[in-house]
Amino acid sequence: MKILQTVVVKQILTEASRKKLHDQFVAAKLQLEKECDQLHFELKRLEDKKRFSTYSLKSHFEKEIQLRREKEKLLEFQLEQLHMLPLGSELKEKEVQAIVDVEIGDNWEEISGQPAIIIKDGMITEIRSR
Repeated sequence: MKILQTVVVKQILTEASRKKLHDQFVAAKLQLEKECDQLHFELKRLEDKKRFSTYSLKSHFEKEIQLRREKEKLLEFQLEQLHMLPLGSELKEKEVQAIVDVEIGDNWEEISGQPAIIIKDGMITEIRSR
């Protein structure tokens, strides 16, 4: 029988991966700032048309802007943490699904353990199985 199992993909922090993550965080932060500016612009444009209830319109836009501001704060925190982490630290990147063969007589404890794939600068360096 085959089952699906979640496998954690971890990245080892190197100077190159730190720079790449830093650039990704900064780009995401800039994108959120652009979205906030666009939302402010759209709010002003719609307020000028006076087709919609100003209060409900403003509260909807403010809620969207606030969500983006919170994401920006999270990115700022992640940037701070990224610079504090020592090189060689393992960072959880994502989770993927793997197909595992299960047979009668297999040790369930070994099969149900959390396997991991370790990546360093884009190359798989280790596969930790059960």
